[in-house]
Amino acid sequence: MAKSAKSAKSRKPAKSPRSTNVVADVRRGGGAKTRRRSRLWENAKSLVGALLIFLVIRTFFVEAFKIPSGSMIPTLLVGDWLFVNKAVYGPAVPFTDVHLPGYANPRHGDVVVFVSPYQADEAARGNDPTPVLVKRLIGMPGDTIYMRQGVVYVDGVAQRQGFGALGYTGDPAQSPPDATDPLFAWQSTIALHGTRFGSAPAEPTHDNWGPLLVPPGRYFMMGDNRYCSKDSRYWGTVPRANIRGRPLFVYYSYRPGPGGLNDCDGQTSDRPLPFVTDIRWSRLFHVIR
Repeated sequence: MAKSAKSAKSRKPAKSPRSTNVVADVRRGGGAKTRRRSRLWENAKSLVGALLIFLVIRTFFVEAFKIPSGSMIPTLLVGDWLFVNKAVYGPAVPFTDVHLPGYANPRHGDVVVFVSPYQADEAARGNDPTPVLVKRLIGMPGDTIYMRQGVVYVDGVAQRQGFGALGYTGDPAQSPPDATDPLFAWQSTIALHGTRFGSAPAEPTHDNWGPLLVPPGRYFMMGDNRYCSKDSRYWGTVPRANIRGRPLFVYYSYRPGPGGLNDCDGQTSDRPLPFVTDIRWSRLFHVIR
């Protein structure tokens, strides 16, 4: 009996398979969680890095822009989507008035993207009073600019109509040649009198205004479709700090459907889903000049 009792004492209870693997299971589970956290962190870093690269490119180099109106026909059409070169004139640092150096200066004839001077009439309608616009640069600082019978003159030289040759057709969306507007009143602040180019009229009209002396550091912008363009004639000259870039090319274009902002265009699509069914294939990769 004594021997049997001793043998019983010397035997250790057998471990169950579950008890032997508890620590290993915990370790394995913790390792899996750690690996999952590591993968999530790596994915998050990749996404944040890609977002930062996108924001840097968009802020300082290239940005997409959509044409909402017909003021630049035939150069730009309603429904054109552009890439804009923001580095050319020097990109603006966000939330500041600081501009980084560019590699070119604005020149006569450039198509330019810019922030509009404040438009009180648009604010009164509940619209954005300082929209981003695209127009053609007609007058540089120091230029004397005026229009007679629909022809623009810069320093006494008649400008080739070319891109601005679209005439008045009587479309209700157009401004008639002899139209007056209270918004023209700002012109008196830079109007000239008794010059070799004549004197500015007491009441400017759409086709007869100036001569105006473009102030230092400011630019006079006009749409190519001049009878359907609200431009510097209405809201004044554009400060250099407002200029944002120059369009590069059209990367996508379609004829918009009814209800689109296609004033003075006449290119309304009657197809369903026109952004898919009425693409202007010949406009794709069209270089803007």
